[in-house]
Amino acid sequence: MADPHLQLPPTGSGSGASSRSPPTDYGAFVLQMLPRMSQPSGSVNQSVLRQCLGLSSSYLVTDTTMDPDRGLASWHTGFNRLIDVVVALHTRGELELATINDASRACSECWTVAGSWRDMEGGRDSVKGVAARLKTLLDQNGKTYRGGRIYVP
Repeated sequence: MADPHLQLPPTGSGSGASSRSPPTDYGAFVLQMLPRMSQPSGSVNQSVLRQCLGLSSSYLVTDTTMDPDRGLASWHTGFNRLIDVVVALHTRGELELATINDASRACSECWTVAGSWRDMEGGRDSVKGVAARLKTLLDQNGKTYRGGRIYVP
């Protein structure tokens, strides 16, 4: 069953007047999801954060193919906002091993997608920047986070 935090309200009028779907926008999706990650206690629901990270490679494909002019920028914005949350959680000492693991996996998946699809070279530049930020959070060996092993491609 789908997580109710990830369900967005339907868009459009539903009249079926146009058979063309509006382009996806990872940046807008992430903005809609940020309040749903926040809990009354001030903590972050990292399960929702991990699910959003898990969608990053799919949004890289859909954002860039459905909107060739702005898609990469919208994806970049969304991915970086999620990584901002990851870094903030680390700074507060609240980052869960599963979350940094999923962030690392998302980087790897996006790297692969960006290299596999034509006209997505800019996606690799974004992933490099995110990966560099995540690497600063890891232990000195670059393979663990606070002693726990994480996904490292």
